[in-house]
Amino acid sequence: MSTNGIAANKLELLQIAKAVADEKSIDQSIVLEAIEEAIQKAARLRYGAELDIRAKLDPNTGEQTLRRVITIVEDDAEIENESVQTPLSTAHLDNPDAQVGDLITTELPPLEFGRVQAQMSKQIIMGKIRDAERARQYTEFKDRVGEIINGIVKRVEYGHIIVDLGRAEGVIRRDQTLPRENVKGGDRIRAYIMDVREEPRGSQIFLSRAHPQFMAQLFAQEVPEVYEGVIQIVSVARDPGSRAKIAVYSSDSSIDPVGACVGMRGSRVQAVVNELQGERIDIIPYTEDMGTFIVNALQPAEVTKVVIDEADGRIEVVVPEEQLSLAIGRRGQNVRLASQLSGWALDILTEAQESERRQKEFQERSELFITGLDVDEMVAQLLVSEGFETMEEVGYVALDDLTSIDGFDEETAEELQTRAREYLDKIAAEQDAARVEAGVEDEVLEIEGVTLPMAVIFGQNDIKTVEDVAGLVPDDLNGYTEYKDGERIHEDGMIEHMGLTNEEATNLIMQARVQAGWIEASALEEEEDVELDEEGNPVITAENLFESA
Repeated sequence: MSTNGIAANKLELLQIAKAVADEKSIDQSIVLEAIEEAIQKAARLRYGAELDIRAKLDPNTGEQTLRRVITIVEDDAEIENESVQTPLSTAHLDNPDAQVGDLITTELPPLEFGRVQAQMSKQIIMGKIRDAERARQYTEFKDRVGEIINGIVKRVEYGHIIVDLGRAEGVIRRDQTLPRENVKGGDRIRAYIMDVREEPRGSQIFLSRAHPQFMAQLFAQEVPEVYEGVIQIVSVARDPGSRAKIAVYSSDSSIDPVGACVGMRGSRVQAVVNELQGERIDIIPYTEDMGTFIVNALQPAEVTKVVIDEADGRIEVVVPEEQLSLAIGRRGQNVRLASQLSGWALDILTEAQESERRQKEFQERSELFITGLDVDEMVAQLLVSEGFETMEEVGYVALDDLTSIDGFDEETAEELQTRAREYLDKIAAEQDAARVEAGVEDEVLEIEGVTLPMAVIFGQNDIKTVEDVAGLVPDDLNGYTEYKDGERIHEDGMIEHMGLTNEEATNLIMQARVQAGWIEASALEEEEDVELDEEGNPVITAENLFESA
């Protein structure tokens, strides 16, 4: 816009406003409002900055109207600026019908713009236009999060790629680019709209080529069945630029989801691989049988056995010795991606390691029964072989469960239960003494879900009052796992070995908060039906997962 635009004749002014609005893809009224504001500011410079001066531009004729405005206020109102306010009694001297809130207007002569006024006006107008552009960009792109968009690389700054999207700019931050991907200005590029935010400097459009859903959307473009919803992409795990696993499910039993995604002679999957700079993709058929799904997810490694521990949210996978390195993958890549894909923590063991561990567990349980029940090795091993793992099970199972074991009559079973209960009472007394010595208050034991062994461990970790327990979070109790530099790192929780689920740990802490008076018990009742995941967050069902994909 030229600096002398404001001084142009009326029709030229409207033509300029229309041209700017068309060029910037914004409403013409926004440009006209910006011109009116510029005229008002210039008028205040000429007639007085303390005045309330209002400009109006006719959108049809370009006619400019400039008025000074004074507002009528109550007689007893405090008048901060006499130039813009006047009491009702004074207004009545000129107009007996005047009322509070009415405006007294005085028409001013149109302005003739000099160089300084024109330059100032240009800055105001261009500022308004930039604000309008940013608002338009946000409105246009905020509902497009989750889509793939095409653009042209404008420039690369410190590894960040600035992309020209036509009427807006997006940025692919360095951590959202593909490793070793070489792009330069002028290249065409596709990216996933990850986020759109309104920030002080304007709306920011954040793009990604490393996001898991970028791959999912690429498959939706290449595979009609995915686009139509016949095949759902349940989950995606990526090591960007290197390898990925994608779980697919078909709602039509006559359609093979893996075959459809691979395409004739691999044409469909190859198109995605080419876009991702050669990233290898394993396409896994999804099944609700988690054991089978894990076996498929760890391909090409062969799996001997899968043991699911729902209480700990972990899966133990047993593989032949020669398959161990293949199952784990280079730098743990294969097992890490399978874990991300399934949402379960995976422990990989060889058959020899699994056998050794089982033998160790068998020996430890046998020794527990030998010591606690004062029986010989044969009786202890017989109990372990029948599936008894803890002294509580021996002491409090139905008597029939013991008499059904070969060689155990009713008298023997009763004696075993008596000894088991005496042992448990002795251990409980020792633990209670340890709790008291550690300074853990009696009220802690009144918290629903807290046991004596827990209380002892609380004392060892300086958790001594109900308020101390109330101040914990589930990760303090059950630990947590995170990935740093591609490596899976686990931080142990203080009672992780006790096998509480995160939902149970969360409930324990919430009960402590109720007992401490931090929250009302009714607050827990409102959340009783909310299922939580391993991190204490609401569970996303497979159905929801399909919909989001």
